[in-house]
Formats: sequence, structure tokens, C-alpha cells
Amino acid sequence: MSIVDPRTGEPLTADLPSDAEASATPDAGQAPEVIIDVDSSNIQQVLELSMQVPVLLQSWATWCEPCKNLMPVLEKLAREYRGTFVLAKLDIDANQEIAAQLGVRSVPDVKLISQGGLVDHFQGALPEKQVREWLARYFPAPEDAPASPEEQAAEALAAGDAATARALYAELAQQYPQHYPYQIELARALVAEGNAEEARALLDDLPPEERDGPAARGVRASIEFGEEAPSAEELAALGDRDDSEARYRRALRRVADGDYEAGLEGLLALMKSDRAYGDDAARRTLLRVFDALGADHPLTVTYRRKLFALLY
Repeated sequence: MSIVDPRTGEPLTADLPSDAEASATPDAGQAPEVIIDVDSSNIQQVLELSMQVPVLLQSWATWCEPCKNLMPVLEKLAREYRGTFVLAKLDIDANQEIAAQLGVRSVPDVKLISQGGLVDHFQGALPEKQVREWLARYFPAPEDAPASPEEQAAEALAAGDAATARALYAELAQQYPQHYPYQIELARALVAEGNAEEARALLDDLPPEERDGPAARGVRASIEFGEEAPSAEELAALGDRDDSEARYRRALRRVADGDYEAGLEGLLALMKSDRAYGDDAARRTLLRVFDALGADHPLTVTYRRKLFALLY
């Protein structure tokens, strides 16, 4: 049976061996296994099975470290989706002829096959969140799907549980060392945990394009706010002062403590009352906070709009 690219109608590969022609495709209504191993004895049956249920064909090798990261993710999702698709695993070293006929050039390689045709594919060990997003193009997510590790880490950080977030991001960064956003989020958790120097060192080790990108700049801005903000003693020494310097320093402390909305509100109010303070320090600091939060953060969107209205 040939795998045909549905976009072109052209065969993707040559015909595959049919050593298992005597093996019947499962009867209608018979639930297939959600995870199966593929070799020359059942490849034909697996492709025929794709006429009934989509097949996620993962090509892997024992020497492939990224495969070892991806395989448990795919197995977990196959069980979670409860037969929405079947995960078929092909060891390319043990099945070199099949791998060649399938056009597998590097591993991990994942192909989605339905109705005997190639629907989509990806290569490399995508993190769980990205695999879920890829699957979501074709299958509705289970209603009781658990949160991904990325979602768990983000929720922990938002709830103020920096230690849990740091542990989760550290594990993800170890599993996917080339997925640099995990290292940046690990640095963000370290900052929240009070380990600014460790976070800075982590950011300094990133490739230049990641080190100087918006996400890393945002974490660096958070580190800088913590260094610039007045200490509790210095804040107490301000007493009831309500001059521009006191208002600026209180706003800076709120930002450093993660109370971004109050800090942004204070900076915006200072802009309205004393635009000249510190050579336009309030506006410049607002922009740095936007950088720290990220362009898509709701507070960035809201206060950028307020800043624009004030300026124009």
C-alpha cells in the first residue's frame, strides 16, 4: 500500500512490503491498541488501519537522545486521547528498508497518516506544549486533558510559587536544551525566587539572538528593577513624602515586588504630574516595564494605550 500525499495525489514512497497480508485489518467496531510497535510483519496492516483511525507514525532509534524525550510525550498523549489516533513506533535501525521507503532521513520523525495518505509531519523532539498544539490542528483535545508541564510552571509562577516553577522549568530545560524559551523562563523563576545572579548567568550563556531577544530583555529588566528599587528600610525612610522622587521610588518598589499594575499606575500618575522628573524617568521606566512583561501581556496592552493617550 502506498502512502499518498493528499495535497498532490502523488505517491510519497514506493509500495511497502506486505508480509502480513494474511493479517486482517481489525473488524469494524473493534478498538485497536493505542500504542503499537511497527516492523515488516505489520506495516501493511498499520497502513490499512489508517483507513479507520488516524495513525501517528513515530520513527526513532535507540541512539537518538531527542527520541528518548519525545517518545514518552507521544505515549502519554496517545493514552490521553483514548484511541482518537494510534501511535505506531518504528525503530529505523531494525527496519531500515521500511524507513527508507517512508522517506525518513532523520529522527525523531513523526508522520500523521489518515486514509492511507500523509496529512502532516514534523521532525525533532518538540516539547509537549508544541506537540499538543500540533495535534490540536486535527483532533479536539480531551475534555479532561491535564495541564502540560509548561502550563503547570506558568500557573505556579503566576500564583507566586517560584520554587515549583523553577523546578518544572529546570526539568524542561534539561530535557530540551535547544529550546531556549525554557531557559529564559527558568531565569524568570529564579528572579522571582531571589536568585538574580544565577538568572543573569543563565541568560548570559544563551546564543546572541536569544540573549538579546525580547523575552530575555524582559527578564533582565526584572533583575534591574530589583537592583534599583529601594530597600524596605529606604522605603520606610521616605515616610509621608509625596514629592516626585518619593512617588517614583515607591512605584519602582512595587514593580520590583511584582505588583505591576500598582507600579504602572504610579508611574503614569507621575508622568501626568511631573513629566520632567528625572529626565522623563517615569515614561522611560514604563517602557522598561512593558519590556519586562512582554508585548502581549494584558497590562502592557492596557497601559501602552493609556501612555499613548497621555502623549498624544
